[in-house]
Amino acid sequence: MIIAQVSISPVGVGTELHEYVKAAVEEIKKSGLRFETNAMATVVEAPDLDTLFGVVKKAHNAVLRMGAKRVITELKVDDRRDKKASIESKISAVKA
Repeated sequence: MIIAQVSISPVGVGTELHEYVKAAVEEIKKSGLRFETNAMATVVEAPDLDTLFGVVKKAHNAVLRMGAKRVITELKVDDRRDKKASIESKISAVKA
């Protein structure tokens, strides 16, 4: 399982960004992938890179469709192959 952190931000649209963030998160939600949104980013579980990149592209484009002329998308990918991982297992390991 791939665990990724994504942050999508429009540039030059003012200081209130929550409507843009909501549009991006809605695209992730539509994908059916497990995700958690926090104060600074959204963490997503995906079965493979193609699925992840497709969802991130849709979220990025959702912000553009809202009228943003510039969008910065940051993506951090944890593609662990030696054992199963999930959002919960990573959090549990830190809390243990």
